[in-house]
Amino acid sequence: MVKLSAEVVEQAAQYTNPVRDRELDLRGYKIPVLENLGATLDQFDTIDFSDNEVRKLDGFPLLKRLKTLLMNNNRICRIGENLEQSLPNLKELVLTSNNIQELGDLDPLATVKTLTLLSLLRNPVTNKKHYRLYVINKLPQVRVLDFQKVKLKERQEAEKMFKGKRGAQLAKDIAKRTKTFTPGAAAQLEKKRTGPSQADVEAIKNAITNASSLAEVERLKGMLQAGQIPGRDLRQGQYHPNLDNMMSFWRCDTDV
Repeated sequence: MVKLSAEVVEQAAQYTNPVRDRELDLRGYKIPVLENLGATLDQFDTIDFSDNEVRKLDGFPLLKRLKTLLMNNNRICRIGENLEQSLPNLKELVLTSNNIQELGDLDPLATVKTLTLLSLLRNPVTNKKHYRLYVINKLPQVRVLDFQKVKLKERQEAEKMFKGKRGAQLAKDIAKRTKTFTPGAAAQLEKKRTGPSQADVEAIKNAITNASSLAEVERLKGMLQAGQIPGRDLRQGQYHPNLDNMMSFWRCDTDV
């Protein structure tokens, strides 16, 4: 494991991504704890922490510029309180492939009023009864959940389900929180994960990078769900981690 020191932050790759956001790449360092992020000098719109060992989402200094936080493939089981104080403009939070267990563990995100996109795919919490309606009710600011747009019908259904005293009691009953962290639980979750080969991943990256429309993205999504990998004859060198994360969501929708 690597301690997230100021030196690691300063030496990490940084670039302007295809959507013209300034991005810091801290993927794959096996970082266990988020710390020393003041060294970023609040110069980034996006920080990519994918493929690390982070267990709790906290430890942020005030980062007014940060809009997108990519936490794909970590071991997160807890979300810190008052994130909105440190990340007042956070819009997109990717928590795909982590270890969030209970619906109540998501409650700290309710105060992050700027949050419009949230992914929790490949977390045990997604298997809980009423998962999607609970999140829609608890986090009404979120417009895209697990890369599916929140529909008006869903909002109405969620409002009806959790309305009044009876609904409040239902929300309370199902909003359990993880009391303790079980050592090895994240490792067991890792063993269950399966995915495409490295060559397949590269093909997916290239295909989604070169998609020219939403319709093309939907077509690629359908191919992946059917177990097909896009052709590998597309242009190289235009990889964008955000798009890679999107494809990783779609390729593993039947885990844990």
